[in-house]
Parts: sequence; C-alpha cells; structure tokens
Amino acid sequence: MTKTLRPSPTALLNPRCDPIFKALFTQETVESREALKDFISTILNREIAELQLVQNEPPVEIVNQYRMSFDVSVKFADGEKIDLEMQSWQENYDYAARAEIQVARLLSTSNKSGDKWNTPASYQISVLNFEFDKSDKEPLSWYNMRKKNGKRLSDKLNVIFFDLVKIHRLLGKPVNDLTKLEKWGLFLSYADDESHAKYIDEIIHSDGGLMNAKASLCSVSQDEILWATQNSIDTARRDYNTAMYNYKMQGLEAGRQEGLQLGIQKTKLEAAQNALELGLSLPQISKISGLSIEEVQELAHNSCETQPAI
Repeated sequence: MTKTLRPSPTALLNPRCDPIFKALFTQETVESREALKDFISTILNREIAELQLVQNEPPVEIVNQYRMSFDVSVKFADGEKIDLEMQSWQENYDYAARAEIQVARLLSTSNKSGDKWNTPASYQISVLNFEFDKSDKEPLSWYNMRKKNGKRLSDKLNVIFFDLVKIHRLLGKPVNDLTKLEKWGLFLSYADDESHAKYIDEIIHSDGGLMNAKASLCSVSQDEILWATQNSIDTARRDYNTAMYNYKMQGLEAGRQEGLQLGIQKTKLEAAQNALELGLSLPQISKISGLSIEEVQELAHNSCETQPAI
C-alpha cells in the first residue's frame, strides 16, 4: 500500500491554510477558475465576466512556507487589479497599515505615463481567520479614501477584509436563509471539518460557485505535496505557539516569584522596624524578622537618619 499523509480518502485540505487557499483558486481547471470568479464577484458584489491570473509564485521550500506569502493576483479586462490573500493566523503587526501599503503598491504598478491619471482601480482583499475589528459585527469591511464628511475621493484604492470568525456564529443556520457571502464564509471555515460535512454539503449543493469550489478543493486534496506542506505549516505553528506559551508561562512564573519575594522582604522589614521601636537587641530582631544582623544594622542606621531632630 502506498504511504499517504491524507488522513482518510475523503479528507479535504484546509482552505484557510495559505498555500491551500491559493491552490484552490489557481488550478488550471474550469472548476477552479469559475470558483475564483464566483468568490470575487461575491466579495465585490458585482458580476465578473472575465479575469486573468497574474503569475505570483512563492519559493517552493516547504520548510519555510509558513512564513511566505501565498497571494492570488488577478487582473480584469479593464485593467483593474486584485491581490487576494488568506491570513490564516494573526501576526504581530498592523494589518490596516499593511493593507494600505499593499494596495498602494498595486495601484502604482498600474499607473502609466500619459494616461492622465485614468488608472484602473486596485483592490486588496484579505480573508482573515481572526477578528480584525471586534467592534464591527459585519463580516465584510470595505475601506477607501474619503473626505471627513464621507465624500469619496476617487475609489482607486480599495481595502477589503472578509472576517471568517464573524461567520462562525451562523453555523447551523438554515441554508435557505444564508446570503451568498455567508455561504462562502462557512465553506472556507468548515470545508475540511468532517464533523460538519453534512451541513456544509447542503450549502455547497445550493450554489453553483461553491460546487465548483468543492470540486477544486477535492482535486487539490489529492496532492501529497500539499498535504506535506499543510502538515509542515501546522507543525511550525504548533511549535511556535508552544514556544510562545512556554515563554509566557515562564515570564508569568518569574513575575509571580519576584512579587512573592518582594512581599516576603517587605514583611521582614516591617517586623524588624517594629522590633527596633520596641528596643530589642540586634540578635533578637534578626531572629524575629529573618533578616541578617547586617541588614538589621543598616535598617537601624537608616531609621536614625530619618528621625527628626529634637
């Protein structure tokens, strides 16, 4: 029997894993291309007739893939550009600033001399597997440049966040009551979770775009290299999380021990000070407080210096 990393013959790769997300939408198949068109149409809330994938391949070394970018680069017939990415876990940086810089770079590469600034719009679409703005209850957030009174500038720069975590609360909601965006969110969130397979399959069979997405995901899930990639990324993240947890726990324990020691020392000093005021001898004070003779002498000396003159 051929050895396989796939847990079961029906197991699907995790579409929230960066390279799997990219593979889902960039296969040279009809299903993959139609799924990509349907997803972008859903995000932008407009029909997409044609699109072109732009070459954007990361290095192939599996050991470092969890640190790499796996963006999907798209160009429309009218010249508009999209950078589509999955952010599967939250890094320690400012996502708002990062998205603005990315879309600005994308727009600047579209601008051509002599076009009278009639440059097609650019879109940075980030699918987030974490909450970007906890105060916002909507799963889709669209940002562009506006005047303080709300008037738009030119709509050339567009940053869009699709927050999957806000979709999770909809799990189990009747399929007929779900919007197109919600169906996509639930598919991306749970397509690889066999415990919800029946419900997710019901969602998939209710929508042609998602049927294409499921077909594409089934296809890429046959790839042993992608299973190896996903496993290596999962392992790297578990190792990272374990290291950070241990570091945090060690820091908390060190802080607890430091606080404990400070509390004990404060108690000793208070006991010694009380004994000094009673006129006890240095050896007696040392025995009562737990301080050394030298520490008691220093405390006595300091107490004398702070006594007001008569």
